[in-house]
Amino acid sequence: MKETVQVKTRYKKRGIVKKIVLTFIAAIFAISFLLPTILTFANSFMSEQEISSNYGVIFNDYSSKADSTERTVTYRTETVNLKLIPDKVVGTQYETVLLKSPDYLMKFWNSVFLTVPIMVFQIIIALGAAYSFARFRGRVKEIIFFLYLVLMLMPYQVTLVPNYIVNNWFGLLDTRWSIIMPGIFAPFSVYLLTKYMRRIPESVIEAAKLDGANEWKIFWHIALPLCKGPIASVAILVFIDYWNMVEQPLIMMSNSAYHPLSIFLSQINNGEIGLAFAVATIYMVPPILIFLYGEEYLVDGIAYASSVKG
Repeated sequence: MKETVQVKTRYKKRGIVKKIVLTFIAAIFAISFLLPTILTFANSFMSEQEISSNYGVIFNDYSSKADSTERTVTYRTETVNLKLIPDKVVGTQYETVLLKSPDYLMKFWNSVFLTVPIMVFQIIIALGAAYSFARFRGRVKEIIFFLYLVLMLMPYQVTLVPNYIVNNWFGLLDTRWSIIMPGIFAPFSVYLLTKYMRRIPESVIEAAKLDGANEWKIFWHIALPLCKGPIASVAILVFIDYWNMVEQPLIMMSNSAYHPLSIFLSQINNGEIGLAFAVATIYMVPPILIFLYGEEYLVDGIAYASSVKG
């Protein structure tokens, strides 16, 4: 009896030690992932002098070689001072971004005007296509759905040239529609919603038909309410994807007045290091808020869709 108790105690201690070790490892990974975000937020409240003294050696070297045609490798001996707490908290960068420089706000709203229509209309189109793929099976529809999968697996860079040619044919280059139109027909939403709608029990649909419901009523009163989680998941993923786009605006729009804020963040120059931290902090707010609000829907929707067969 005593030996059994000792064995149980030993295994219990091992379990506690294992949990402590795993928690410590998880904490290290969490801190590593959060550190860039924390540094960006903290540095956005630093003065330009402090930022220059901490990171100037990096940006000075980058800006001096930005126009050079030769690619060289430099091993630097200087150390970069990463600071989580500013010596003096100032809001000069935010004052400049929000009050004194309307260009930054315009680029922020450009991001909104590009991302929100893509998210809304992509979901609307995907819902109709997904319901069709889920309810009406056939060889032709399966082939079309397979083509959706092929397009979804292709990186955007592969379809960038065809999109440019089509936009040129329709005269959409240098307009927001050159980004919005290809975005609303993206295949990922169709795939995710189709896999979920195929999970709806056939008995539920047959019962609705016996009650006299047509396809529109089945779609509106049964399919949509059951797909709230996947719809929220798709909305979050689409928003984050297109909120961070860089290649599409650079290729499709030569007029920088239509460029989103992500383009500015990819073109940091030496004189705007402090502003870049402030703009990056503002830029992170919408995706973080949307993710925190819909995290539960995102996890449930993806887990549900990944467990679907067929």
